[in-house]
Amino acid sequence: MKRDGLRVAIEAWNQCNEAGEQVNGSVSPRAADCFDVHSNPSCSSHSHQEMKNCSLYNLKHKVKERDNMLGIGQALPQLDPKDLYNPDIYAYEKEIYLGSKCEVKENDAKPWQFWMIMLKNGNLDTTTGPTAKCPKNGIKVPPFREPKFSCFGEGCMNQPRINHSYTALSPGPNSSLMGSFYGTWDLSSSVGGVKGNMSGDNASFFSVMWRKDVGKGSWTFYNILRTSQNFQWLMLYLRADATAGSSGGYHYPTRGMLKIIPQSPNFNVTFSLAVYHGGGSKSQFYLLDIGSCWKNNGMPCDGNVTSDVTRYSEMILNPATKSWCDRNTFLGCPLYHTFPNGTTVYRNDTANFPYDAYHYYCAPGNAEGIDDKAKCDPYSNPQPQEIVQLLPHPVWGEYGYPTKQGEGWIDDPRTWNLDVGRLSHNLYFYQDPGAVNVTRNWTSIDLGTEIFNDPRQVAEWSVSDFNVLVPRQT
Repeated sequence: MKRDGLRVAIEAWNQCNEAGEQVNGSVSPRAADCFDVHSNPSCSSHSHQEMKNCSLYNLKHKVKERDNMLGIGQALPQLDPKDLYNPDIYAYEKEIYLGSKCEVKENDAKPWQFWMIMLKNGNLDTTTGPTAKCPKNGIKVPPFREPKFSCFGEGCMNQPRINHSYTALSPGPNSSLMGSFYGTWDLSSSVGGVKGNMSGDNASFFSVMWRKDVGKGSWTFYNILRTSQNFQWLMLYLRADATAGSSGGYHYPTRGMLKIIPQSPNFNVTFSLAVYHGGGSKSQFYLLDIGSCWKNNGMPCDGNVTSDVTRYSEMILNPATKSWCDRNTFLGCPLYHTFPNGTTVYRNDTANFPYDAYHYYCAPGNAEGIDDKAKCDPYSNPQPQEIVQLLPHPVWGEYGYPTKQGEGWIDDPRTWNLDVGRLSHNLYFYQDPGAVNVTRNWTSIDLGTEIFNDPRQVAEWSVSDFNVLVPRQT
């Protein structure tokens, strides 16, 4: 994050991590802001007075407005003509195209593309069309009624309008760089600017603004997310994704920052985080979220959405989030907990199992011999998923994670050094009986918030010095 020439992109997903439908006249929900910084020799010849309005640097942008405005029906390199009007395939092909514009090749010849800002709309229309809008554990099902999913009617699953202020230099010799993406899911709203008329408009809103002084320090990303009456379940994350293959929760080829895929138990994640507004009691603010994919039999994912399983682990920072791990029924609890010294205790060991260290655990929808009550929501991924959600607790302290509620929350900005590799190695994840041991590769690492079914809430935070540290390859 110290590189002046930033590479950042944005993607928007519906409830099941697809583009879904592209509104007439809109663009495919992918865009990028990628540029290099060059010195401006002509500035040095100016007088002192002229220097006040002369920048010492020039920016060369890699992605043009016409690239970001591409949408279904418009040609893309490598896109099969039969997929020209398929919003889901078009979106991932557009991401690959933008990645080719942003790609950076360094000494090891392994290219990387961009940091990814991820937006997600949690609304789900289960009643319109020949099948439900999202599959059930990867399988298409007939329409059904389910009150737990919010949907106000036609358009409830639409993608947001994304506005873009391309990164620019401030005038004068003390050059700083600043750019932003911002917008709303309420497409009739006039929301604008990086603050989104915060005091006067009840529309949904997101903003990510990045800033850096040339040649100094790290980029800082300032983030705002606001829910509305129509869009009550929204997500905003900053992600470091794999540069090839699929990333967490996404079953198409992707582009990202991770040239070397972090592997348990040997990687750390460092960053500085300041939370200004938490987003209300239903904001699951993730200090860190890691995502991967492997089958229940231990084999790697291969794109089969009925047998591939997305695996997540998330540390929730919001002190309003309580444990749903029930010490009486064991619902919401993983099968066992492994301490840093390797000692394992099962969830029925009520004297020793750390129930309060877990917010919620749920098993994949295609797991064998697991009660349906213990399985994850089958609709919010394109394939089955498994989720391990953690809460601040002393058992996580040795890994650098918070040990008590409120650490790192509002008015407590911190720099974190998390031993994510060792923690993720010790977490319980389901496998079929007799399955081969899995090498846990984490293709997506992110932080941000998910505001869950709570209208008119605002979350605001900043993050800088975000690094994923892996051992040097020999």
